[in-house]
Amino acid sequence: MGTVGINFGPINSGQGFDVASTVSQILAAEQAVEDPWKTQLSNLQAQDTALSKMGTDLASLSTAMQALTDFSGVFASKQGASSDTNVVELTSASNVAVAGSHTIVVNSLAQTSSQYSDKISNAADTLTGSLTITIGGQSQSLTVNGLTLSQLAASINGASMGVAASVVTDTTGSRLSLVSKTSGATGEITLSASLTDDASSTAIGFQQGMQGKDASLNVDGLDTTSASNTVTGLIPGVTFQILSVSSNPNVPVQVQITNDNSSIEQAFSNFVTAYNAVADDVKTQEGKDSSGNPEPLFGDPTVALIQSQLSQGLLAGAASGSIKSLMQLGITVDQAGHLTIDGGTLDNALNASFGDIQGFLQDADSFGQKFNTVLNGLSSTATNGAVYLALKQNSAQESTLNQNISNQEQRIADDKSRLTDQLNTANQILQSLPDQLDQINQLYSAITGYNTGQ
Repeated sequence: MGTVGINFGPINSGQGFDVASTVSQILAAEQAVEDPWKTQLSNLQAQDTALSKMGTDLASLSTAMQALTDFSGVFASKQGASSDTNVVELTSASNVAVAGSHTIVVNSLAQTSSQYSDKISNAADTLTGSLTITIGGQSQSLTVNGLTLSQLAASINGASMGVAASVVTDTTGSRLSLVSKTSGATGEITLSASLTDDASSTAIGFQQGMQGKDASLNVDGLDTTSASNTVTGLIPGVTFQILSVSSNPNVPVQVQITNDNSSIEQAFSNFVTAYNAVADDVKTQEGKDSSGNPEPLFGDPTVALIQSQLSQGLLAGAASGSIKSLMQLGITVDQAGHLTIDGGTLDNALNASFGDIQGFLQDADSFGQKFNTVLNGLSSTATNGAVYLALKQNSAQESTLNQNISNQEQRIADDKSRLTDQLNTANQILQSLPDQLDQINQLYSAITGYNTGQ
């Protein structure tokens, strides 16, 4: 520890010394103890930043891989097309749909049953009587006691009688419209009504607007029916809409269900991009920054582990049929450690060996499952992940360093208070010396008669 000099001039000058400056010089040595701790803390925090970026990029790579290995992911996605969208329009194809071609002939469309009342010239007239509606063997009755058409419609809707009631008005008058909430034959409305217009004492009758009928169609040679024009289940996993009757029954509509290769190819492209981001993270930490200093994780074993595990992971996993490696899918590794993808090769492979590629990614012990295991072992979120453990170790060291710095700061604060008090006392003594010497001189002069001032 160095020494601190105090400059207070001649002892009888009374000018003392600068206490604050002197205390700062004394404490500088204690403050210097923190320097290596702060340097180490700064280095650890820089490592945390680099590790966190790797963890984020590894998570993105894991997400990209999951899209390929998830059983309900892009490999389960299907596309479809209709040869005549005026007759049949494809609505959706779920993950249970199977790629293939289907033929559909539409003989008739489904109809929804409806009834409508006689016209009432004045919509404000009230009605009295009763109404019984039967749908699918279930009957419900309503007593009508002085209700207008709009009030009657509201009462029917509020009673949940299986129909949608509304008032239709034109230039000649108003009617009560009843439309079944169930399409097809099972939704046929059977109506028993005894209503009277209170104003004119005229009986109000009902007529059938539309008969409830099931659609009639032939799917892949099988005659069948559908209560709705939105057809689900006749082709597994496929929902389609029938829009009109086939103009020529001898020319069926062709519905083609295909694998969604474009989404799969995009998922592979996302995987390659995410992998290369991690490769760049690793390569960056192997070099020096713009100032020529080593990167925070230069020589760190975690970086070496990530590089090694990813390289080995690309070669891991059992073959699936004809697919034994990523290279057969057009994915190769260049000299910089980046993946590249040939879209044409991948598309040809998907068309020729779709099931084998799916197995290569999703079967037990496949490449996809093994690579997922590798990523879990490197994760920043899994408790056994390499990045997670590295960050945890850094956190423990940072906690110790911060505590050391905090303790040292407290010691410095205590010493500052103590030294300031002591040096202030000493300074007061030094500043009082001229007065004390003057008093001694006066006393000496009084005793001896000798004037020291002459």
